[in-house]
Amino acid sequence: MSTVSVEVAAEVTEELVADVARLLPQLSSSAPAPSAAELGEVVASDGAVLFLAREAPGAPALGMLTLVTYRIPTGVHAVIEDVVVDQAARGRGVGQALMRAALEEAHRRGSRHVDLTSRPSREAANRLYQRVGFVIRETNVYRHTER
Repeated sequence: MSTVSVEVAAEVTEELVADVARLLPQLSSSAPAPSAAELGEVVASDGAVLFLAREAPGAPALGMLTLVTYRIPTGVHAVIEDVVVDQAARGRGVGQALMRAALEEAHRRGSRHVDLTSRPSREAANRLYQRVGFVIRETNVYRHTER
């Protein structure tokens, strides 16, 4: 196994657009790949950090995740979203490296806890989250969808 490094997307490049377009369908078959302009909004946002895992600088991304932080009256909250590791790279520590980088950044930003959600059917992902210290919360998750 080679070493995996995690970087923060600092600018939108053709490679970033291609990496996200290649990885995102492995997470969601219904989410369209974001345009360069949409990725630019993420990269420029103070409240979102897009992490990418690579084997070497310039190599295709092996995985990605987005950390979202925001302040509300009760403090700084952090949520991890859009976690995906390329199917060919699973089981090589990519997800763990991404999670550790995101957790470190969340705590650096002042969050005392980090939330994420995952479908129960994503068994390997759920095992990863538990290995890095996440625990299942007893809560209801609601979603409102615009009609």
